Amino acid sequence: MPVFSFLVYILVSTFTPGPNNFMAMLFAHQYGFRRTIPFCLGVGAGFFVVALLCSYCNLLLKHLIPGIRWWMTILGAAYMLYLAVKIVFHRKKATSSREDKNNRFLTAVLLQFINPKGILYAITSVSTFILPYHSSHLALISFSLFLALLSVISTFCWSMFGSIFQRLLSAYQTPFNVAMGLLLAYSAVSILIE
Repeated sequence: MPVFSFLVYILVSTFTPGPNNFMAMLFAHQYGFRRTIPFCLGVGAGFFVVALLCSYCNLLLKHLIPGIRWWMTILGAAYMLYLAVKIVFHRKKATSSREDKNNRFLTAVLLQFINPKGILYAITSVSTFILPYHSSHLALISFSLFLALLSVISTFCWSMFGSIFQRLLSAYQTPFNVAMGLLLAYSAVSILIE
């Protein structure tokens, strides 16, 4: 497994702006960090289930169609390049949301099943970096837990430093997006070369 490319991809994908991170930042601003913790934990729980489902669906496809590995790698790399371009040219959008503070955990879990960035991230991570090298149940569960843990850490960071990140991203949005996009493009190219 190309470990460096895997780590770059998951760190860029997890910590760049997306629905989970924006909502965590918004909730922390509205309700405070402590009341946002259930949301962050819900993101991790929901993403664990999504990553595990993606792992087993991809494993099933890999066993049913032996030639799919090459296509999964090509599609994964193409999607990563697409994300790199989207990140480089991303412009900040206003975020707004109403949330019942008693249901933050469940809302976060359910959000993972309709979050296109999270679902595509899980599919790409599993099909490109995990299944070509690991297919045991323990490995799939471990990688899913690892990806879920990173999601929790990411949302905690965005919650804790929401206002700081908001100002920093506003002031340095273009250089940040270009750096993240280039790192993601590097990851895509490196998996094609290997």
